[in-house]
Amino acid sequence: MQHTIIESIDRVTDDVVSLLLRGASGPLAPWAPGAHVDLALPNWLTRQYSLCGDPADPERYRVAVRHDRLSRGGSEYVHRFLDPGRGLEVSLPRNHFALQHAPEYLFLAGGIGITPLRPMLREAVDRGVPATLVHVGRSLPSMPFAEELRAEHGERVRVFDTERRGRPDFAELAAGLGPDALIYCCGPGSMISAAESAFPAGRLRVERFQPAARTFPPNTAFEVDCARTGRTVRVGPEDTVLDALNHAGYALPSGCREGVCGSCELTVLDGEPEHRDDIGAPEGRMYSCVSRAATPRLTVDL
Repeated sequence: MQHTIIESIDRVTDDVVSLLLRGASGPLAPWAPGAHVDLALPNWLTRQYSLCGDPADPERYRVAVRHDRLSRGGSEYVHRFLDPGRGLEVSLPRNHFALQHAPEYLFLAGGIGITPLRPMLREAVDRGVPATLVHVGRSLPSMPFAEELRAEHGERVRVFDTERRGRPDFAELAAGLGPDALIYCCGPGSMISAAESAFPAGRLRVERFQPAARTFPPNTAFEVDCARTGRTVRVGPEDTVLDALNHAGYALPSGCREGVCGSCELTVLDGEPEHRDDIGAPEGRMYSCVSRAATPRLTVDL
């Protein structure tokens, strides 16, 4: 974890605040567009937020937090109780939504989904690559950074306040793209579903607020061998790997517990994981909060 100090808190919209976090003892770990960090909040909760500042600034991170009216305690705490000058522990950046090289980009943002796409647009423009941002929200005052982005990037930014203009036609946007363009989409589930229907799967990259609804085989019990300690932990049908290991005394980090943040990653040395995450675990990895085993045993690097 990295120790930071809240340098400023700015209200971006009625329900979004932006936190500028300064490294308490020097530069912070570098990051690239698409990365997110865990904030360890003083109320013992850990929450994940996309970095939306300038990757070229080694001294500061910026995140934006929308106040969720159904908050489980994270966003409400940020909005009601955090103040400038307070210290916050912040994880090293992780990136499951990295900007890949392409000759053209289309960025699709729904509401607070603008946060990972904002630095992506800046990087594309700095590289001289054609890029368009489509920013969708209920009304212009409710859309984080909309006016700032239009002032900075001009006609590259197209704002759709749905109360006045309706929703963008994704099929029309798809027809105007070159054959090698990449599309990055972050927003609510309905927006991602519409994007998946309109754009080729091989060129669409998405980041979800919540996991997609899917069905899996019934849970069965299995065992996890911890290679470094020589212990074996049983994971029952009602347990997650994360909880079973925590109960056995292994202090694994965790955040979302929904398979979308990646903070509970484990290295798998033997056996076959049954992946249930929404990130796409790389070879030899699994996310222990949701994924299980497709074999009677897994050996992990613990």
